[in-house]
Amino acid sequence: MAKTILDFEKPIFELENKLEEMKKFSENLDIEHDIIRLEEKVRQLKEELYGNLSRWQRVQLARHPERPYTLDYIYAMTDNFVELHGDRAFKDDKAIVGGLAQIDHHKVVILGQQKGRDTKTNVYRNFGMMNPEGYRKALRLMKLAEKFNRPVITLIDTPGAFPGLEAEERGQAEAIARNLFEMSKLKVPVIVVIIGEGASGGALGIGVGDRILMLENCWYSVISPESCSQILWRSWDYKEQAAEALKLTAPDLLEQGIIDRIIKEPLGGAHKNHKEAADALKAALVEELDILIKIKPDKLIDNRIEKFGKMGVFVE
Repeated sequence: MAKTILDFEKPIFELENKLEEMKKFSENLDIEHDIIRLEEKVRQLKEELYGNLSRWQRVQLARHPERPYTLDYIYAMTDNFVELHGDRAFKDDKAIVGGLAQIDHHKVVILGQQKGRDTKTNVYRNFGMMNPEGYRKALRLMKLAEKFNRPVITLIDTPGAFPGLEAEERGQAEAIARNLFEMSKLKVPVIVVIIGEGASGGALGIGVGDRILMLENCWYSVISPESCSQILWRSWDYKEQAAEALKLTAPDLLEQGIIDRIIKEPLGGAHKNHKEAADALKAALVEELDILIKIKPDKLIDNRIEKFGKMGVFVE
């Protein structure tokens, strides 16, 4: 797959190309000092650029086609992963994957939306957009976790629930609402992680937890910037303004109390180093699990309900 360069990354890409060319000629020319100076310039440009990203630029990074997806994190972070299939009612939704696994010394149930890497796999995974049977499959796995007293970890990365007619016919709204209700009273710890896009009820359908973590370059909102722009201005041309107004990035959501923790990504985004991103997420999950497993089930539920009950409340 060809390397994807975002528009705002082009100055870095051009400098890196120049650096590679200089290194090729370094055996015949005495330009080592120039190479060192250019390497430092590249490093400084990266730190300046990625340290001052706009909200729309973070949305672009969250959608980067080389970014690690749910299965990438599962295989990098866990041992003994056994994938489980089907909702025991209709069929197996390929837009969500999940099963039994072990993270360090914790036995867990882990699940999340899965996108494809090319047209064929994206069609197979329905672009990470779940149908009702996907939410029912997720709930079946979470109930299994509760039965065997295993913490639940959900990884969110979806442009939204599937909006097709057949999804509505099979009860899309009810399936999402049922998950919100059931997740609020699960008797085991639930950790939610936004690893890419977190759009609308499609994300929230597996997004109720004791702790909400979010990778640095992700977005989480009731609507995408493009759809918001289309509704307000009847055009997608104002998506950047919409992203600013929605305040959908990790720092925004931490300030609002929607999420509890930001997980730092490798410089330039998680797609630059899958292993480093997975190691950072794994360390955070183990740390959170060590705390949550000590809390009694009734207290977990009370804290969870109180946590979400406070969202959206304000005093004039």
